[in-house]
Amino acid sequence: MRARAARQVAGCAAAVSVALISAGLVLAYLDRHLVPASLSNWTVSGVSGQVVNAAVPVTGFVLASRRPENRIGWLFLVAGLGLGLSGFSNPYAVHALVADPGSLPAGQAFAWLSNWIFVIPVAMLAYLFLLFPTGYVRSRRWRLAAWFVGGAFALAAVLFLIVATSEWAHPFASSSQAAGPAWLTAFYWMFAVLTSAALVVSVAALVVRFVKSSGEERLQLKWCAAAALVVVVVFVATIWVNSAAVNILQSVAFVGLWTAIAVAVLKYRLYDIDQVISRTLAYAIVTGLLIGVYAGLVLLATQVLEIKSPVAVAGSTLVAAALFSPLRSRVQRAVDHRFNRARYDAGQTIAAFAARLKDAVDLDSVRHDLAEVVDQVLEPAHVSVWISQQR
Repeated sequence: MRARAARQVAGCAAAVSVALISAGLVLAYLDRHLVPASLSNWTVSGVSGQVVNAAVPVTGFVLASRRPENRIGWLFLVAGLGLGLSGFSNPYAVHALVADPGSLPAGQAFAWLSNWIFVIPVAMLAYLFLLFPTGYVRSRRWRLAAWFVGGAFALAAVLFLIVATSEWAHPFASSSQAAGPAWLTAFYWMFAVLTSAALVVSVAALVVRFVKSSGEERLQLKWCAAAALVVVVVFVATIWVNSAAVNILQSVAFVGLWTAIAVAVLKYRLYDIDQVISRTLAYAIVTGLLIGVYAGLVLLATQVLEIKSPVAVAGSTLVAAALFSPLRSRVQRAVDHRFNRARYDAGQTIAAFAARLKDAVDLDSVRHDLAEVVDQVLEPAHVSVWISQQR
């Protein structure tokens, strides 16, 4: 009965969040030609960001319904509600106050809400790092860190409530630290310091937990760390390359992070993380090398040998395609040797067994050797070898 109630509550919370985000997207689409570009929510980054936001309550529903005792799922649901309110309130306010003034009630109230509600999802992100993957702090010593994070974001929410209330008459006025009044500048600095300190404490808790973890918990943290690394790489790319494709990649990376966290909490295919990391690294290295070879061959053919561009591009493409398979095999072996020792050691063990099998003549020794190899590579609970007696 308790599990059923948890599923119902989680389902209702996720449905409300997704409905709010969807309604916000509909309003943004309807107003795409009626509002200035600075207020438009119908952009590539805006739409992709809302799709990522919709993945948060969905992830929360999956975790809370299957692991209701783990607080991670409920953190996702609270963050999803905050993202849903934020994703709906801003387009609603833009429509009610700018696109079609007076067409919808309470436009200024929704604008006021959109100016501070975003603090809740950020707070939930900090608590996610602090409590992952068990849903509890690592020890009683870290309870003080949990209280600090809660207090920091509570104070940040109060600061932005004050700012939003002061801007009630002009909710879309772009207040900056340089142009705003002194008290507003001080508020922004306080918010930056508080949230930064809280996030640093949360990440520090995650790092300490990873260093001192072992067994399943370490694998869970590896899933989160691998996905977070991809998010960081893509985020750095967005700093240098501001394009729609990179923004979409950033959204995909965040969806991957939520998925990795769900996999870790549910312990679904948990032991595949080493293979995922090795494959990702291998293909990233191979892609980088092939891009370098391709670009070098094109420059060599066009600038040095003065070959016509279409012929140079075609020849470089063929060379890169021919190099892909052997290069991938070599890089995969090197990466497995460093990051996926289980697979590398298993391959070495099987290769050694195959070499011994060529010269083996005693059936009992072959049977014993085979059982040992299977036990080392697969680590089963029980090994039996059945030999057919043929006359």
